[in-house]
Amino acid sequence: MKPVKQTKRYAKMFINVVGMEAAAQALAELTLIEQLMVKSSEFRSLLLNPGFSQADKEGAIRKVAEKAKASDTVIKFVIYLTENRVIAALSEILRTATEIYREKKKQAKAVVFTPVEVAKSLEERLKVSLKKLVDRDVEIEYVIDPSLIGGVLVKVGSTMYDSSIKGQLRLLKDELIKG
Repeated sequence: MKPVKQTKRYAKMFINVVGMEAAAQALAELTLIEQLMVKSSEFRSLLLNPGFSQADKEGAIRKVAEKAKASDTVIKFVIYLTENRVIAALSEILRTATEIYREKKKQAKAVVFTPVEVAKSLEERLKVSLKKLVDRDVEIEYVIDPSLIGGVLVKVGSTMYDSSIKGQLRLLKDELIKG
C-alpha cells in the first residue's frame, strides 16, 4: 500500500473529478461504500486481498455501487483506488475530501459536547455565535457527555473552545498554582 500521506492527493483528485456542484452527493455515495467496507469484513478483504483479480474486485464494486445507487464517477474512483492499492486508506481519503469540500464552500463542522440535550432555541443561538467566531457556515453535531458538569465544550476543526464548568475549574486551579 502507498503511504497515507498521499491521501490528500487522492482526495483533491476526487473533488476535482466530481466537481463542486456534485461533490456533496458524491461524498455521500463514497461514504456508503466506506461504511460497507468497515461493516463487512468480506467486502473489505475482497478489495484488499491481492489474491483476487482486478476483474473480481471491479465486479463486486459495481454490484455494491448499484445497490447504493452510486454514480459512475464514484464507481470509477473506487475502482481506481483498488487498482492503485490504496483502497485501505478510503476512510482517510474521504475525511480529507470532506475537509477540502468544506474549505472550498466556506463551511465548518463543529462538535458540541453538552451534559444534557440542547433546546432548539439555544441551537440557533449557538449556530449564529459559532458562525461569527469562525467566519463560516457551521454544521453542528451534538454529543451528550454526562461527565461535563455544566457548560459546553466545542470543537471546530482542531480548535477547542471550553466553557464547561470542569474547564473553568481547571483554569482556576492553574491560576492558583501559578500564584
